[in-house]
Amino acid sequence: MSKLAVVTGGTRGIGGAISRSLHEEGYKVIANYSNNDSKAQEFHDETGIQTIKWDVSNYLACQRNIKEITEQHNMPVSILVNNAGISKDAMLHKLELENWLEVLNVNLNSCFNMCKAVISPMREQNYGRIVNISSINALAGNIGVANYSAAKAGILGLTRSLAKESASKGITVNAIAPGYIDTELLSNVSPKIMEEIINQIPVKRLGKPNEVARLVKFLISPDSGFITGETISINGGHNMS
Repeated sequence: MSKLAVVTGGTRGIGGAISRSLHEEGYKVIANYSNNDSKAQEFHDETGIQTIKWDVSNYLACQRNIKEITEQHNMPVSILVNNAGISKDAMLHKLELENWLEVLNVNLNSCFNMCKAVISPMREQNYGRIVNISSINALAGNIGVANYSAAKAGILGLTRSLAKESASKGITVNAIAPGYIDTELLSNVSPKIMEEIINQIPVKRLGKPNEVARLVKFLISPDSGFITGETISINGGHNMS
C-alpha cells in the first residue's frame, strides 16, 4: 500500500516539482495551496494529483484538513513536506509590523501547525518522514529579508528539536536550505541583477526545482533512515559550510 504524503505550497515552483516527484514514485500525494485556483486546477489536470486549498498559517484549518484527508484515504499522513512560503521584502527600518508577522505566520508558524497535525499519528505508527524547506537566507542572511531569514532560521531550530523528540519513534525530521532556484519567484528580477546573482554562484547557474525534489525524495526514502535533524544545503556552492 502506498504511503500518504502532503506537500504544502505543492502546486507551483519547488512544491510542484516535489509533488510530481513523489507522485511518480507511487505516493498518494495531496498538494496544498492557498490561492490561485486556476493554477491549482491546471496542475491537477496535468498530473492527476489531488489539490486542496487551505491556509497553512491557520492552526485550526490544518487540524481540520489533515483529519479530513486521513479519513478520506483511510490512512495517516506518513510524509509531510513543509514548503509553503511567502516573502514581503524591505529593509528593517522600513519593514511594517504586519509584513513581519505575515511572513512569520506563513513561513514558520505553518510548520508548527502542520507538524502538530501529523506528529501524533506518526508516533502511533512508529514511522514518519518530515522535510522542512528552509532557505540559504536562514544561514547567510541577506539585505531586505530580515523577516524571511528569521522565519526560515526558525524552521531549522524546529527541525532539530522535533528530530530529537521523534527519533525513537521511527520518525526523521530534516531541513533543506535551497539557494537561488529557477522558479517564478525570480521572474521579476532584472537581467542585470540576475547576472550578478549567477556570478556569485560557483557553478554559475540557478538551481532547478527538480534538483530540490530529488533531494526530498531521498530524505523520505528508506535509504535515509539514519539521517535526522540535519540541514542540507543545495545552492551550487553559494554558501558553503
